[in-house]
Amino acid sequence: MAGGGYVTAAEGSALDYGEGMGITFSVVVTSLMAASCGLIYGFDSGVSGGVTQMDSFLRKFFPEVISGKKNAKVDAYCKYDNQWLTAFTSSLFIAATLSSLVASRVTRRVGRQAIMLIGGILFLAGSVINAAAVNIAMLIIGRMLLGFGLGFTLQAAPLYLSETAPAKWRGAFTSAYNAFLVIGILSAAVTNYITNRIEGGWRVSLGLATVPGAAVVLGVLFVPDTPISLFMRGYPDRARSALQRIRGPGADVDAEFKDIIRAVDVARQNEEGAFRRLFSKEYRHCLVIGAALPVFYQFTGMIVISIFSPVLFRTVGFSSQKAILGSVINSMTNLVATLLASFVMDRTGRRFLFIVGGLGMMLCQVAISWIMADHLGKHEGVTMPLNYATAVLVLICMCTFSFGVSWAPLRWVVPSEIYPVEVRSAGQAMTISITLCISFVELQVFIRLLCAMKYAVFLLFAACLLAMTVFVAVFLPETKGVPMETMRSAWARHWFWRRFVKDAGNENSHNRL
Repeated sequence: MAGGGYVTAAEGSALDYGEGMGITFSVVVTSLMAASCGLIYGFDSGVSGGVTQMDSFLRKFFPEVISGKKNAKVDAYCKYDNQWLTAFTSSLFIAATLSSLVASRVTRRVGRQAIMLIGGILFLAGSVINAAAVNIAMLIIGRMLLGFGLGFTLQAAPLYLSETAPAKWRGAFTSAYNAFLVIGILSAAVTNYITNRIEGGWRVSLGLATVPGAAVVLGVLFVPDTPISLFMRGYPDRARSALQRIRGPGADVDAEFKDIIRAVDVARQNEEGAFRRLFSKEYRHCLVIGAALPVFYQFTGMIVISIFSPVLFRTVGFSSQKAILGSVINSMTNLVATLLASFVMDRTGRRFLFIVGGLGMMLCQVAISWIMADHLGKHEGVTMPLNYATAVLVLICMCTFSFGVSWAPLRWVVPSEIYPVEVRSAGQAMTISITLCISFVELQVFIRLLCAMKYAVFLLFAACLLAMTVFVAVFLPETKGVPMETMRSAWARHWFWRRFVKDAGNENSHNRL
């Protein structure tokens, strides 16, 4: 045992759970089914950003934006500054915030699998209403249903993945959610590129959201619940069978199942008031990191770049079709980076990728700001020349790559693994709610910020990236390879957070001597 009496990363690793344990076909299929929930988030984000710059969509619902675009006196950075237009995009996130809080309470009673199924059904209904919309009210109602579905799946899917994945490869499995999210964004960008040529093609783009929605509903029907969720709901035999199935018929699951029993026993002793306990000193370390990461993530600026990239490319001078093509290229870059991150994060660790990715995004956003400032100094009020616009596209892709190997997948991985089981649903709900709530505000104001601040908006994001990279380097413990049932050991080794960790020295030590 380590000198401090607590479990070390090596001692609390997946190897302690038996040599026969590894990646099985069952855990791969199950995880892919759950990770496919990311498709609905990604497809909706990509479609809504592309649709909001389609002329046929704007003529139908936002004719004043069309008038503003044709007005030569309107600043290029202000052509899409319309609060109803941004409300179409951002309303989803306020609905998702509310539903994620509801899902955190319901999931203890019905399980992760049922929550994902409910989310998929709600998303499917919202997609149908949006495709059939004849006025702004129908658009907003559809977006709210999409948001309710998104909130449910966001609450359950990352936790499902982290609870079923082998500890040694938990980062790769949990980041699969982000990989599907990026595939959804890329699929949406390609869809928009094709439908933009069609009059009324926005209906096709919005209607095709039913495809990932239906895929999630059908896929989740074949996914069993997690062993922890089953045991917490009073099904110990089914929980052990589920654990044996995902770990393989030859794996010795006794040690892992004992850890699950112990973790669930602690959770049952503290079953009531999970949200209240989350704010106590005992869980302060989880609360700070769990709240800081989603806040910092939003201030990378990448959520608005991802969703509004077609609008941004239109702003700097691309035609509608080229703007969507630029979004396709950016989404492909994101996918490559995400797949790379899935392979390396369980080798390099979480902190290294956070730091390298943060510095890369910061440098790119400073460069984007410099190019925009240089253009304004020479050609104020004029659309960017092609060479300037191309440079912005390249830098945004470089920024997206840095984002894709770091904050994009890790914002799902780290929050899903840091909370003890007794506050895990509450902690995940808080993290998701913060993410979605800030997304709503940021999306609602970004176009106005771009109009008011112009290039300086990217300097603001760069300053935030510097601050968050320093925070991660100083305060984030490394969680690579640590089983979730013994995660207190990672906190207990940290120079700052160890003062808050309760009973770290005794955690599971009796069966790891």
